[in-house]
Amino acid sequence: MAFERVRTRIAPSPTGDPHVGTGYIALYNWAFAKKMGGDFLLRIEDTDQSRSSKQSEQAIFDSLRWLGFDWAEGPDVGGPKGPYRQSERLSIYAEHINALVEKGAAYKCTCTSERLAELRKRQMSLKQPTGYDGHCRNRAEEVEEEIANGAAHVVRLKTPKDGETRFIDGIRGEVVWKNEEIDDQVLLKSDGFPTYHLANIVDDHLMEISHVIRGEEWISSTPKHVLLYDAFGWEKPAFFHLPLLRNTDKTKVSKRKNPVSLGYFQEAGYLPEAMVNFFGLMAFSFKDEREMFSLEDFAGELELERISLGGPVFDLKKLLWLNGRYLREQKSAEDVVQYLQTQLFDTAYLSKIVPLIQDRVEKSEDFFPYADFFFANDINLDPAWLQIADKTKKESTAVFESIAEMLDTVKPFDPESIGAGLKKVVHDNELKPKHVFMPVRLIITGKKGSPPLFDTMAVLGRERCRYRMRRAIAAFKKMKI
Repeated sequence: MAFERVRTRIAPSPTGDPHVGTGYIALYNWAFAKKMGGDFLLRIEDTDQSRSSKQSEQAIFDSLRWLGFDWAEGPDVGGPKGPYRQSERLSIYAEHINALVEKGAAYKCTCTSERLAELRKRQMSLKQPTGYDGHCRNRAEEVEEEIANGAAHVVRLKTPKDGETRFIDGIRGEVVWKNEEIDDQVLLKSDGFPTYHLANIVDDHLMEISHVIRGEEWISSTPKHVLLYDAFGWEKPAFFHLPLLRNTDKTKVSKRKNPVSLGYFQEAGYLPEAMVNFFGLMAFSFKDEREMFSLEDFAGELELERISLGGPVFDLKKLLWLNGRYLREQKSAEDVVQYLQTQLFDTAYLSKIVPLIQDRVEKSEDFFPYADFFFANDINLDPAWLQIADKTKKESTAVFESIAEMLDTVKPFDPESIGAGLKKVVHDNELKPKHVFMPVRLIITGKKGSPPLFDTMAVLGRERCRYRMRRAIAAFKKMKI
């Protein structure tokens, strides 16, 4: 049957801080659904249970709402097609995987990780394309016997080995993929959880998603998805793959070169209207070439077929310019007062700072000279701070990169966990605390004398700390020593 209503979705994984790419993709899905009088859904893809967290899930809700998006259905608002967390849909996936196995469209596989590693090694040595060789495709009886004897197994899609798989990308036109290049993808992992491919297709079908609007990194997976739709005998949605966000040097946007968390931009004082406007400019332009527009204006103007495939540049200078225009041209004096109170003088934030500096100030005007680093994003730094005595530049860089990685992942982001992480770096690199703690203090605060380091970092938050650390590392790498 044809889709009776336009339904789009955004389906982030709660495995870290919400990415700017999530906001970018969400905008196009939200705007298209609004323009067509349809529904925009939020689904949480949390099948990676080892990395998923409720904190990350809540951050997704908060960040998307900060940008001005709402959703008709989702984990927090409910809806008729739920549940909307993949971890709560395991019985649904099991039912559908069994149906595929029964009709011969999928098969169980007991190949061990050791066999697969050896296969990959052999293929690489022979300069062959890497991928599963179909070892278990036609040995169902032996596989069942191995499973009965305790062997772990996955379920794979039985893909055709000749011919081509075709689909229409609404922006690029027809895309053709040789079936010999599509391996027998895993649909169900040995732990009983589905892979992204199976869960994505089953969910999109059951939730009646009519238009899949996502990043171009998924183009190579779409032939697999098309084959899955065909195996189930389901109608396929329309596919649109948006161009990837790029740094100014044309590399893919990543946290190693720029802040990429929506939380960073919120904490740094960027306006949500400016962020949404900026995302809109990434791959679309108004016919009248205006550069400033509202979320509603964008929804009214959007035509997916007019999306530009030129690599959109995530230029922080352009974003800053746009944010300034919104502050000057779209906000009243009263709005700016409220903005400053929220961004700089929020009671909850000040309540965390004051206990750290109260015994060091004598009058109100002492506050900012001593605590200015709590309110700025870019602070003055000397990259030479990262040079550790008796270590080469490469060795010193490795130490601070390990600290940056620690800041990315440490949970919770509190003084105890931060302190434990930094002490582990000291221990693992056989250093003295002064070799690490003082440089980190200087990078984070720009001062030799500042409140207790771990407490200070916890108050500043993960976003500012890791931004400053990576900024210092990048500057250090450019130094000639």
